[in-house]
Amino acid sequence: QVQPVETGGGSVPVGGSLSLSCAASEGSFSGYSVSWFRQATGKEREFVAGSKWGGGTNKYYLDSVKGRFTFSRNNAEGTVQLRMNNLKAEDTAIYYCAVGRPILSSLRQVSSYGYWGQGTKVDVSS
Repeated sequence: QVQPVETGGGSVPVGGSLSLSCAASEGSFSGYSVSWFRQATGKEREFVAGSKWGGGTNKYYLDSVKGRFTFSRNNAEGTVQLRMNNLKAEDTAIYYCAVGRPILSSLRQVSSYGYWGQGTKVDVSS
């Protein structure tokens, strides 16, 4: 059993920055892949960024956030971060930390993750 908990959401103007963090309040991320997803009002949940456990240093991003968002994982501390720069209004959503054991081809699929945080809201105002 793993229970991820997100922190760091908030409200920023367009062009601003935020950092999100995810840690396990129960269990550990060791042996699991951890990714960030987001869900905007009226839209489906979508993959934002992540990496596969045992997949080396490769990181994967939603095309629209490449060059603006940075995913990182600190295994020693048991945390995962998402640094978001140059935020746009369309980045407004609830951001979720997801934990699971997906195969690489399924890394971006919601159904590949069995443990989810409660989410943290990011509001980017124009």
